Amino acid sequence: MSAEPTTTATIADLLATATEPLLSFEFFPPRTAEEEPRFSNAVDRLERFAPDFVSVTYGASGSTRERTIDASRELARRGDVTVGHLTCVAQSRRDTTEALEAYRASGITNILAIRGDMPGGPAQRWEQHPEGLGTATELVEFIRDSGDFCVGVAAFPNVHQPDNDPELDARLVVEKARAGAQYAITQLFFEASRWVELVDRVRSRGCDIPIIPGIMPLTVITQIERFAALADCELPADFVAQLRAADNPAEVRRIGLERAETMCHELLEAGAPGLQFFTQNRWQATSEVISRLPLSRSRPARSCAASRG
Repeated sequence: MSAEPTTTATIADLLATATEPLLSFEFFPPRTAEEEPRFSNAVDRLERFAPDFVSVTYGASGSTRERTIDASRELARRGDVTVGHLTCVAQSRRDTTEALEAYRASGITNILAIRGDMPGGPAQRWEQHPEGLGTATELVEFIRDSGDFCVGVAAFPNVHQPDNDPELDARLVVEKARAGAQYAITQLFFEASRWVELVDRVRSRGCDIPIIPGIMPLTVITQIERFAALADCELPADFVAQLRAADNPAEVRRIGLERAETMCHELLEAGAPGLQFFTQNRWQATSEVISRLPLSRSRPARSCAASRG
């Protein structure tokens, strides 16, 4: 079992010393004061699973960036190993340096380096800031040159638009590892075989970087199109057919949770070094899936702060 996390632990160390798969949660920063209770409540509710690390998604604009750093600071203050997110979107090198300094001042030395999509999503043409960085590999190098940070990166089990080249996706993971990345977390996907194939392609290039699969349970029929956009590809046809054939919302939710649970079991059996859940600041679906997995039964609960929402 993993040691009790501390804010000074690196994700690389946790991965190297763990005797069971790691568990992590990603949240997004409250956009308004009214959203803060939902964020706090989700963190409190999921704390009982003693995550090995947590993180908050990153917005590149000034106010959004500050909300991300504030929320990350709050997680670190609670004693959680916290990963600070960084992207290249709409940021100068100076902006990136200031974000790194803010994370370091909060005791956050684990960073997830992502090129990021433009505000319009993957379909919008990427535009590099005139004084910024153009790729995740450049961002990894910049962070490693900026101090003693442990750097993670994104990986893509589904073919990544606009290239639609799985071999290119694997090569990019390898390039980022050679630049100094020490682990990767995948984008959302819905078939365990996609993760296995990605890992095999990366390993065939002589790279042993740990690749943690990213999971998000689908529980509402209207999420089909949104999740397809997040995954950067259409959802599996059999899964969509099941969801659309469901008679009621409860059946949709059951099918979605069952799919997530089955995939998690398959990933763990295939040797996944951990599972990252993209929570969207909701706790119930994630909790239900984790409670059905073998790793939750061997994971002692830490004391949970009183719910603030």
